[in-house]
Amino acid sequence: MTQTKIEKVYAELCLTSVFIGVMNAPVFRTFSAYCKNPKGELLEKRAAYAAFVAEVYAGGGSLSALTQKCVFEDENVYVKCVAKGEKVNKNVEASAKRELETFSIFGGLTTEDFAADMGVLAGELPAFDSVNADMGALYRKRLRDINKYGYGVFSGYGMFRLSDEKQIEPIVSADKITMDSFIGYAEEREKVVANTRAFVEGRPAANTLLCGDAGTGKSSTVKAVTNAFFAEGVRLIELRKDQLRYLPFVMGKISGNPLKFIIFIDDLSFNKSDDNFSMLKAALEGSASAKASNAVIYATSNRRHIVKESFGDREGDDVHRNDTMQETLSLSERFGLTVLFSKPNKALYLEIVHELASRKGVTMDEKELDVQAEAFALRKGNRSARCAEQFIDSLL
Repeated sequence: MTQTKIEKVYAELCLTSVFIGVMNAPVFRTFSAYCKNPKGELLEKRAAYAAFVAEVYAGGGSLSALTQKCVFEDENVYVKCVAKGEKVNKNVEASAKRELETFSIFGGLTTEDFAADMGVLAGELPAFDSVNADMGALYRKRLRDINKYGYGVFSGYGMFRLSDEKQIEPIVSADKITMDSFIGYAEEREKVVANTRAFVEGRPAANTLLCGDAGTGKSSTVKAVTNAFFAEGVRLIELRKDQLRYLPFVMGKISGNPLKFIIFIDDLSFNKSDDNFSMLKAALEGSASAKASNAVIYATSNRRHIVKESFGDREGDDVHRNDTMQETLSLSERFGLTVLFSKPNKALYLEIVHELASRKGVTMDEKELDVQAEAFALRKGNRSARCAEQFIDSLL
């Protein structure tokens, strides 16, 4: 009995071994369910096809694009060998080549192919998009620039967090802020950009502390820099302060990865007895167990001296009180680069207000705008870029 195109593709997919993880993707699972339905049971076949198309729609409507995403994000023995610069076993390489050819055919399947398989008219079925793409050529291109594209989950997302289950998971709705979104603080941001550029180019780069007043754009700067360097292989992993004890675990997970990672710690501050203090200190000092060569630490803090200190701490009963004070006060000094984001003066604050008003289409007499902006800042208790944005939003 002659096989249909669908049956031939399924028979080849059943031999997938290198990219076995791809077969667990929902679109491939629903395709398998479709192919396992008996040909005589048309209603079951139609329902299985509908489930398959629903997955294609959920992935954007293009089977080709969804297939590429699944293949590119797969973490397998082949891509790991290439990333490490190791010689790939000839059998693994041959299997990978054959499987990529099969994925090319799968991604090019059409509604008409399924209609022919079911013996119905294509117009009776929900349609989806597809194109013929050489998956092997596309994959080889990514391998040549693997230090920019990465592999596994890191290939598809720019920002990640550590879950409570110690899993590095993507931030699907990550902030898309760009460097041209900011107003003011150009000199401060350029220091962070220059340091990140050095990091990307393999030159010495410093662990960086962005400190200063709240609402001045410290965290947004780190995210904007990550977005700016995404295409050059930079990814961000955000850790909460209480997760710093997992820093060696995270460093171990990314060690040897061809990408560059910013370990981001937002709103950092410690009490002198905080257990996480020593873990961060070890990483900043370059301890082999707490630092990966492809990682740099960026932290933000509203405090110049990260460790909270009271006057009572200065009195204390520690025999070597001065040594203890120096240890706590010098944590911020262990950052190779410190960038200070000071509270904006009146001129800068109003400059930010005027530019935001222009961008958001607020039409108001400039003098009246200034009076209301200053009054708003007075009610908030301080001037800041965040305050300026909140003021403009209040007018809208």
